Amino acid sequence: MPESTVTAIIDNPAEMPDTGASFWQDSRHRLWKNKLAVLGLCVIAALTVLCFSEPLLCRYVIGYTYEQQDLALGPVPPSHAHWLGTDQLGRDLLARLLYGGRISLMVGLCATLVSLTIGVIYGSISGFVGGNLDAVMMRIVDILYALPFAIFVVLLMVFFGRNLILLFVAIGAVEWLTMARIVRGQVLSLKNREFIEAAHALGLPWWRIIWRHIIPNMLGPIIVYATLTVPGVMLLEAFLSFLGLGVQPPQSSWGVLIKEGAEAMEEYPWLLIYPASIMALTLFSLNFLGDGLRDALDVRSAKD
Repeated sequence: MPESTVTAIIDNPAEMPDTGASFWQDSRHRLWKNKLAVLGLCVIAALTVLCFSEPLLCRYVIGYTYEQQDLALGPVPPSHAHWLGTDQLGRDLLARLLYGGRISLMVGLCATLVSLTIGVIYGSISGFVGGNLDAVMMRIVDILYALPFAIFVVLLMVFFGRNLILLFVAIGAVEWLTMARIVRGQVLSLKNREFIEAAHALGLPWWRIIWRHIIPNMLGPIIVYATLTVPGVMLLEAFLSFLGLGVQPPQSSWGVLIKEGAEAMEEYPWLLIYPASIMALTLFSLNFLGDGLRDALDVRSAKD
């Protein structure tokens, strides 16, 4: 390049050649263009901030804690003093909703993290090693798919106690099978690519190839499926809590509140309407966000 041209570019940065945008920048741009996905992200962010700010909100705004009882008050409909009403024990429903949301969101995120960890490791090893090991590992997955997982989780909770940490692990331990299959398929499509062959030629060990080269190249599908796993995990936790095998009193979750509201829905309908509505809003938002991420990270749409 002539010296005069270089000097002109330095003096006028606007004439610098366009270097383009990375895949992640393009994906973020497409995600922000999806209004439903952005709305879902905003709703989830707002609910997360509200739920995890529950101690401060209950102390300075609501004026009641989630376990504070007033038996003389009993169940009252929404009013100025209690914005969402109270339950049969005189506990403020809004405070219990915020505390229950913290438990439900923690179960969804922690159990999803457990399922991701197991599924990514299992699927990566199966797809990368291949051969007889791959066949055996996938047959194990097929066998586990045939088991009734809800009953399996119920048995875990009955035999090992109704512990919140165990609930995270138990739900995550039965939600990893689909992730393992997705990861295995991605690994099979990547392990014969040129950059993987170059890593083999350099003598890198298999575990380093998986960690440094394969997993970073399949983060898109992993992120998408993770956002779609969270609502399924939250529904499973709500199902267990509805059966009385999930979160135990005095703690609460949205599943516990829905169970209590369903038992008194004829006399006190607000006890069911508000928890069910906030649960449905959260699940809709997570699904909208998951669909938006799937479209944003789709390489074929990136070429359109």
